[in-house]
Amino acid sequence: MKKWSALFILLMGLVIVTACGAKKYEPLAIDEAVDICVICNMQVKDDAFATQLTTKDGKNYKFDDIGCMNEWKEQNGTEEIGMDYVRDYNDKEWIEFSKASYVYDKSLRTPMAYGVVSFKDTAAAEAFVKEQGVGTVLTAEELASHEWKQNTDMMNMDMHGEDSHMDGHMSEDQEGTHSDQEMDM
Repeated sequence: MKKWSALFILLMGLVIVTACGAKKYEPLAIDEAVDICVICNMQVKDDAFATQLTTKDGKNYKFDDIGCMNEWKEQNGTEEIGMDYVRDYNDKEWIEFSKASYVYDKSLRTPMAYGVVSFKDTAAAEAFVKEQGVGTVLTAEELASHEWKQNTDMMNMDMHGEDSHMDGHMSEDQEGTHSDQEMDM
């Protein structure tokens, strides 16, 4: 009996040591002065649209839009990803990609016009849809079959103006530019 007890204690110790040595991934802070999206080469803003992933070998990649992160996954696969993160639209806290809830609508303004916004839970996503009057709530699993298209009409919209809500209105500068373009036609 002592032999089995000693073997059990040794086995449990080995399990504990192995578990403690498991690699832990953490999101890195965004540094707007240097962080560039690895897909579109645009500046990664320290805002609700920033995403990032860390590979199992420790390389970190940052993106200005969840659509860019999706494009990276399509190009590189997901087998070597240690962890991927998105931000909660409301408080900018980092969330594991698989645990977040998402809202999609082609009219939602995002940096690269993919129209997908992330939230820490389904209730927050549903509240956003109710407030905006548009959008479909999706899980991370549902994003896997999502048709990732950029809304080219949204590409030139001001993403980082004073208005923190996605109300679909153009800034005065954009309206002036839009009016000038119409006059040229």
